[in-house]
Amino acid sequence: MSSFRKAVLTAALLAVAGVAAAQSTKYPGLGRDATPKEVAKWDIDVRPDFKGLPAGSGSVAQGQDLWEGKCAQCHGVFGESNEVFSPLIGGVTPDDIKTGHVANLKANNYPGRTTIMKVATVSTLWDYINRAMPWNAPKTLKTDEVYGVLAYLLSLAGVVPENFTLSDKNIAEVQNRMPNRNGMNTQHAMWPGKEFGGDYLKPDTRNTICMSNCETEPKVASMLPDYARNAHGNLAEQNRMVGAQRGADTTRPERKAGDAAPAPVAPAPQPKSDPEAQAAQALLAKNGCIACHGVDNRIVGPGFNEVAKKHAGKADYLAAKIKSGGQGVWGAIPMPPQTLSDADAKAIANWISKGAAK
Repeated sequence: MSSFRKAVLTAALLAVAGVAAAQSTKYPGLGRDATPKEVAKWDIDVRPDFKGLPAGSGSVAQGQDLWEGKCAQCHGVFGESNEVFSPLIGGVTPDDIKTGHVANLKANNYPGRTTIMKVATVSTLWDYINRAMPWNAPKTLKTDEVYGVLAYLLSLAGVVPENFTLSDKNIAEVQNRMPNRNGMNTQHAMWPGKEFGGDYLKPDTRNTICMSNCETEPKVASMLPDYARNAHGNLAEQNRMVGAQRGADTTRPERKAGDAAPAPVAPAPQPKSDPEAQAAQALLAKNGCIACHGVDNRIVGPGFNEVAKKHAGKADYLAAKIKSGGQGVWGAIPMPPQTLSDADAKAIANWISKGAAK
């Protein structure tokens, strides 16, 4: 055998061995272990000790531009909005930044609890913005953009000055200015050890397994009074047909001991969607539209059926509005511009213009 053929055969055997090694040994015949590169794409969490924090930086000014374009429509220009979500900013003082305890958390006369009042670790804010924001396009912010948005948010709270640039090099210093940094209590026996520097407390109950003369297993039951039994429609028709829980058939009297079990209630037949409607609704889910709009009901914005009544037959107009966004027609909450393709926008617009039927 020539040296070339030997080399080819050796390479082939090594490749087969590599495939075999990649196959999962935990569940034979089912999948394979994830590669380090695949794990790295999911391993994006940033911990309180800043393990996992990527290198980068962003200024307050840069963050303000991003905030006004991608964040203000839900959180307000100054993080104070309470129209879509609870306010992010407010309720902290310079004294809180010095002590690490937010006094208003103990004040009965303060109207609410903002995010900056409660969160103890700046890493939590970085991690959440990075993985979940903007709401309609999560994970689209670049690393430096996350630093900038967080810098702007912290400047609104007075944690950093307006000319500050936040980076992986100085974020630990910012942690030492978080208003509620000393407000997180770990003394409740829910941590596995002493990783936060405190003594691990044992639970206040120490149950042991009963071996003799034990109590019988308790039976938990519920009932509806007759006057309220069917006040909100038949509960059996309002439960998803998955899992162990089933709603009672509230169109019938409550069963007594010894009564025969009633026949199961068949779910109401649902009209079949046509392919165009199915495709449009798949695009709505893919692009996050259903987070703000229901088909038959308002959420943050109007229901699609409302839009269909107002703009019947105006597919081109609707496609343009989907792409460009807008404000003021349906309420105070603006719809940000959407990044979906022209073809997808047109498919959704065609469906809406024809009545937004399920």
